[in-house]
Amino acid sequence: MVGTCRATRSPADRSSTRPSTCWTPTADQVWSAIARPDPAAVGWRAAASAMATDLYVTLTRHPWLAQAFGSQLLYGPGKARHDDHGLAIYEAAGFTGVQADQAAVTVLTFVLGHALGAAAEASLTRKLGQDGGDGAALLRDRMAEAHEVAARFPRLRARLDTAAAGYGASPEDSFEFGLEAILDGLQAKLASRP
Repeated sequence: MVGTCRATRSPADRSSTRPSTCWTPTADQVWSAIARPDPAAVGWRAAASAMATDLYVTLTRHPWLAQAFGSQLLYGPGKARHDDHGLAIYEAAGFTGVQADQAAVTVLTFVLGHALGAAAEASLTRKLGQDGGDGAALLRDRMAEAHEVAARFPRLRARLDTAAAGYGASPEDSFEFGLEAILDGLQAKLASRP
């Protein structure tokens, strides 16, 4: 069970007339649904970008997965298929052995880290509301206090009226910027090899 939602129906039987509060996928079902583009068909960089972007979108749609990733062992065939395909992408680029592992984990940890903002806000709002309070209102109050502290520092003060000032937030297109920078670095690493 995730939150208060019971996993009572699968996508295959959503048309069922059985009553259900909602359908919650398992972690492995979520990993299985992430795109795995063929690097031979689209190129390694496009495949890596598409797979990372779909993972990011998935983690922001299912913030519980990012939260659980750090506290539970979530490994099954779907996650294994995802990991294996990631290695295939970086091997197609020309990385071998440990370097393929390093490339794959660099992109994975960037995606996980970037998705933590949405997961952190959902988790904190839920935690603040555990005692029956309004978690969203309590988070707003805490953020007002944080803004007061940030206003004492000139660079932070200049950013207080931007979307990046929210809890766990970042400037628009930050994910795309970071992913492109990482892929540029990986491509440069490949180009600099003798």
